[in-house]
Amino acid sequence: MLRRRFAIPLFLLLAVLGVSAAVYAQLETADRGILPLDSSGTLEVTGIHVDVGATDAQAARYAGWRIAQRQGFRALWAKTHNAPINQAPNLPDGTLDQIVTSIVVQREEIGPNRYIADLGVQFDRARASAFLGVDGGGEVRRSQPMLLVPVTISAGTETSVELRNAWQRAWAQFRTSQSPIDYVRVSGMGPDPMLINASQTIRPGRGWWRTLIDMYGAADILVAEVQLQRLYPGGPARARFIGRHGPDNEIIGGFTLTAPNSEAIPAMMAQGAQRMDALFADAFAAGRLTRDTSLNLPPPPIQEMPAEAPPAAAITNAYQVQVSGNNVNFYNFAMAHLRTLPGIDSATPQQINPGGTSYILVSYRGDISQLAAALSARGWITETSGTVVKIHGSSDKPPALPPPPQQPATPPPATPPQQPESNQAQPR
Repeated sequence: MLRRRFAIPLFLLLAVLGVSAAVYAQLETADRGILPLDSSGTLEVTGIHVDVGATDAQAARYAGWRIAQRQGFRALWAKTHNAPINQAPNLPDGTLDQIVTSIVVQREEIGPNRYIADLGVQFDRARASAFLGVDGGGEVRRSQPMLLVPVTISAGTETSVELRNAWQRAWAQFRTSQSPIDYVRVSGMGPDPMLINASQTIRPGRGWWRTLIDMYGAADILVAEVQLQRLYPGGPARARFIGRHGPDNEIIGGFTLTAPNSEAIPAMMAQGAQRMDALFADAFAAGRLTRDTSLNLPPPPIQEMPAEAPPAAAITNAYQVQVSGNNVNFYNFAMAHLRTLPGIDSATPQQINPGGTSYILVSYRGDISQLAAALSARGWITETSGTVVKIHGSSDKPPALPPPPQQPATPPPATPPQQPESNQAQPR
């Protein structure tokens, strides 16, 4: 009975612990990952301040958005052409309605007959390009793909994408379509926290850096670091932004921003991402974002080609030569031919039969067909069977021996030139 009394509470405790672990795992997973916004098809202008009054709140808000569209297009045209904003054209509201995709509300205050807001305007790239005077792709020279690592240092702790933070969110929401830097932004999901973290930025090993940039489809590294300091929880904050480049954390530049309270930190981080992008863009225009050559794969080792082996000597084989003839001259001439034939090392008589068939054992460097062909070239009629070569003459006389090779004639020695006779008189 005592065991049963403790069995049920123990089972309930294990069940509660299991449920708690599952809930904690879900919360832990939910605290990670912010998908970057795809801004490849839009052009955006932010920071447009409007202050409009009207008969009611809805009319004031509508009028404020109209003003934001007009000012946004003029600001975008001036930025695209690097010209003063007063030179930008004024488009009618009907045309602006067709090329504007959305209005981004950064901050707004709505009253009964007044609208105060900070807005952003997003334009469709393909439709707005005709009115901006550029092609659909723009005229911006882009860098090579750069793996962006956002690092936040707060209260002595360095984090990147391990947990959601305002700095990662600012880069995820940053519109990169008009930037000359081709950013490769990580979401923080999957294996990102293990691969892209603050500790990785201080590792000098080139092998792991090569693996990372190849895995994420990048060619170089950019580190956007922010050092956040709060005066007290919820109070004013000060952030020091530092841009770094390459596997050795080369400092590109930095700046400082402040926020009056914790609620203004996201806006400060968004402004920091824009200024950091301008910092990277200036460094790219100055030629400072060059890829470190140590990130390239080392050349393969030079393999020495093995020396060509000398041609293998011909294998010496033993064959039996059977000489048929009606007199001893056939045997004698056959021995003379065999001893002078190239490739034969030795010719040893086995059985001599002057009026019949004689047997000779020869050692020849080659196969039996080559031996038969060499003897045929000397005038013998040959037949082969296994390792036996049968030879006989085509008449009553054996084939004659070939003449010895002639030595080249030696030219006569050159006679020394004669000295000319002197016409000078000899003294007496």
